[in-house]
Amino acid sequence: MRLIERGSGSPRVAVVGGIHGDEPAGEAVVERLIADLKVDAGTVQLVIANEPALEADERFTETDLNRAFPGDPDSDDYEAVLATRVMQVLQGADAVLAIHTSRSVPPPFAIFSELTDPVRRTVTALPVEYVVDAGDLRSTTMDSMVPHTVSIEAGKQGSDEAVEFGTECAYAFLRAHGILRDSEPTFAPKQIVRAIEEVPKSGGDPHLYYHNFEAIPAGAVFAEDDEYTHRVESAGIVPILASEDGYDDIFGLYGEFDDTLDPPEEANVAQRTTDRTESGGNVARTEAEESVGTSPEADGS
Repeated sequence: MRLIERGSGSPRVAVVGGIHGDEPAGEAVVERLIADLKVDAGTVQLVIANEPALEADERFTETDLNRAFPGDPDSDDYEAVLATRVMQVLQGADAVLAIHTSRSVPPPFAIFSELTDPVRRTVTALPVEYVVDAGDLRSTTMDSMVPHTVSIEAGKQGSDEAVEFGTECAYAFLRAHGILRDSEPTFAPKQIVRAIEEVPKSGGDPHLYYHNFEAIPAGAVFAEDDEYTHRVESAGIVPILASEDGYDDIFGLYGEFDDTLDPPEEANVAQRTTDRTESGGNVARTEAEESVGTSPEADGS
């Protein structure tokens, strides 16, 4: 594991790439930050997690790191020990962004397991439309075990576009938590998609008929192979991480649309202030005065 720290004091946030060795975009994003980032306030931890797997261009060396948390320091498996080290490094962080890619099709999206205030701040500042609530499914991933962690699926595995989008997300994350103050963060409501269950896959020739967040009509077949035919019985189901070859044992996840996730309240106040200022109204000055002392990290980040 490679760790570079920039800045000092609070808040302390982290950007983590290279959790999976066959997803080089995360490493590339972190390398860009190491080379270019100028911290305005607080501390940034820049982590490249699984260097041996990245060197081998394999998802993992012995066991999937993102299924190994909280880890085991006495294990014989490299990633089980590494998970413990990652937990130690990130302990007490105010917010964490983990960068992933996949073999499923766009659009990019975010994933969280527990909706804390810093998680709300992160996901509503990211340039994505959808955010997946995986709290009912995930218990050994980084976003389920490291508090205030959001994972971003930045795009197609191995693509230049995923590196560019992952970089954009990293900078949006750092602005949202007050680390960068070169421009105001942009917050917007996000559509929550609640993950329901994994969709198993077996051997043979896999076929996938619907893509991420595309509504599957009741009675339609989502995917099939030599053993399984997955027919959706009720309306309102959408695929998440849908791929014919992304995983050995699943086609992806079933999900359903849930509530809209709103930005932090002080972000709404700031947006109303900006809107009224642009319209020339005097009320903007009153709201701005009322919000004096509200820092970017007041929402628990």
